[in-house]
Amino acid sequence: MEIEQKSHEDILHASNSNTVMESLRTPKMKRLIMLSLNILLLLIGGTGSPLILRVYFLHGGDRKWFSGFLQTAGFPFLLFPMLFSFLRRRRTSSGGLFLLTPPLFLYCAILGLITGIDDYLYSYGLSFLPVSTASLLISMQLGFTAIFAFFIVKQKFNSFTVNAVVLLTFGAVVLGVHANGDRPDGESKAKYYLGFVLTLAAAVIYAIVLPLVELLYKHAKQEVTYALVIEMQFVIGLFATVVCAIGMVVNKDFQAISREGKHYGLGEVEYYLVVFFTTIIAQFCLVGLVGTIKYSSALLSGVILAVCIPITEVLAVFFFHEKFDGEKGVALALSLWGTSSYFYGEYKEHKKSKVIAKESQLLPLSFVSNTDCNVDAGVAPCGSVDVSRVEGVRVSELWCGEIGPRVRPRD
Repeated sequence: MEIEQKSHEDILHASNSNTVMESLRTPKMKRLIMLSLNILLLLIGGTGSPLILRVYFLHGGDRKWFSGFLQTAGFPFLLFPMLFSFLRRRRTSSGGLFLLTPPLFLYCAILGLITGIDDYLYSYGLSFLPVSTASLLISMQLGFTAIFAFFIVKQKFNSFTVNAVVLLTFGAVVLGVHANGDRPDGESKAKYYLGFVLTLAAAVIYAIVLPLVELLYKHAKQEVTYALVIEMQFVIGLFATVVCAIGMVVNKDFQAISREGKHYGLGEVEYYLVVFFTTIIAQFCLVGLVGTIKYSSALLSGVILAVCIPITEVLAVFFFHEKFDGEKGVALALSLWGTSSYFYGEYKEHKKSKVIAKESQLLPLSFVSNTDCNVDAGVAPCGSVDVSRVEGVRVSELWCGEIGPRVRPRD
């Protein structure tokens, strides 16, 4: 009799564990797929954007506000996924035309204004620097992102993350100390260092923007879906483009576009192709950034941008025949070392979370179902959810039901 009872309890326990795992598997897989997609977009945009923007400057392009304008002018392309999302919502509910609330719209508008200024600084700096130097300077953005993420969104660090930040920062310092040696032919020393300072300033400003986007997600007071993320990026891109458009009006860039195209080194048709693809590739980068932050963190988006640097370095040497001296080699090695350190630390954290998840499976389903947790207002109570604390350890991402909202324990 005891054997039958024990067998029945084992079967019930196995069924409970399977129910918990089935409820978690689908949202986790969807999350992983969306994160991978956005990382891919970020890799394409982060690698291709500085290359094609450099093509613009190398063959006769000289409009800084216009080149900054191109980095966000592709935002109208987001109307297609926004329209698809709206039509999908109309079939399932009576939702409005937009998901953005007025406070979110205002917050995104402010981020857009900051992004527009940052685009101008980056374009101005890149016009005086080789792609490889500019890219390695941007790698310093990771260090600043880590610092600002610590203060703005309370980002937690381990020894591997700190090591990555230090190595990437030191690599940029090594590059700056010996920067004069790769100054392009015919360019003054003053302009080269001006480009150096402006590119570094652009990295610092955008390092502030990334944690601010993550902070926006945390305090949105509504479910942050990917459709909402796209709308946010649309507003950010709109206002960033308006900032650069105002600069173009003041600088009379609109009148100069046709003249610049006629005298472009590669030809007039090629000029407009460079302009078009600059907007597309830059939009890949921006959408990938906000998406990566949504499904992970601002710090990971900074790391992915750092991963783009070795690819950009190699392609710049191949396409533009830029120098690759010893200082750049040291900076690149430090960049790769720092990036590897970060991902190894993430791998260790992932293994620890898997052990915690396995331990949580040993708990009875009744305990899991009755876990004291907070759920967003208007959402049904928790069903089969993962346990948020096992022996005092917090699990970072929890889900309610199969497609429910994120759940956090009540402290």
